Amino acid sequence: MAPRPAWKGYLKLSLVTCAIELTNVVSHAEKVSFRVLNRKTGNTVKRIYVDAETGKPIEDGDEIKGYEIDKGDFVHIEEDEIEAVQIESSHTMSLDGFVDKASIEQIYLDTPYYVAPADTVSQEAFAVIRDAMAGKKMAGLARIVLYNRERPVVIEPLGKGMVLTTLRYDNTVRQPDSVFGDIKAVKTDQEMTDLAELIIDKKKAKFDPSKFEDKYEDALLELIRAKKAGHKAPKAKAAPKPSNVVNLFDALKKSLSDSGSSKPSSASKAKPAAKRARPKAAAAKRKSA
Repeated sequence: MAPRPAWKGYLKLSLVTCAIELTNVVSHAEKVSFRVLNRKTGNTVKRIYVDAETGKPIEDGDEIKGYEIDKGDFVHIEEDEIEAVQIESSHTMSLDGFVDKASIEQIYLDTPYYVAPADTVSQEAFAVIRDAMAGKKMAGLARIVLYNRERPVVIEPLGKGMVLTTLRYDNTVRQPDSVFGDIKAVKTDQEMTDLAELIIDKKKAKFDPSKFEDKYEDALLELIRAKKAGHKAPKAKAAPKPSNVVNLFDALKKSLSDSGSSKPSSASKAKPAAKRARPKAAAAKRKSA
């Protein structure tokens, strides 16, 4: 069964338009999920809205959205009034500009969606736009109203289709300096950096998402199987916590050895920075004397 589109509308490049549909890239269908039960009866429970002042439940038809304009003072907004709010990006994504996708910082990338032509008539125009972007190695910038919010997006070719990624607004993103600003500048020892680079070389691999394993999910399934069979829950196994490195140089050398390095290097023969500094300090002391 084909997944249900998350959005249907049009993709527009100048005067060229084609009907498209967006499909979620990510599926959570296979993930473990839990229902809330009544412990005493074993029955599932449901949430209900309760009037905050009277404490009484309210009927579905009595629910309405409200926007607070002052403390306790709300403007009532009906669902059909929200649906009636339409702007161009509600139904059409106009490609307003083109950029190198690599120029977009990772912190601005949000949620990906597959983009495909919505019907046979649109396939030719869709292919022309897709192939033109692929030929120029460029990604398109546009805007789309999705889930009652207008979002900036970037669109790029992907095989026979395209992929759209919603972008975060600049004013919603914490800039790196606000978090990294207190990190002090540290001059690293070149020989220790060389050792770390050797470790990276040894662990170099091709990206293969099929090898990703959700070990927490596996642990949950193990718990569920045990409970279903009438057994006690498996005893919790505390994950080992790493300790602070006392001698960074020795830790790097041991890491390189554990990664299976068989080629000796000048970096692996080097001595810790603290030991190398001693002869220089002694020479300076003799000179001053």
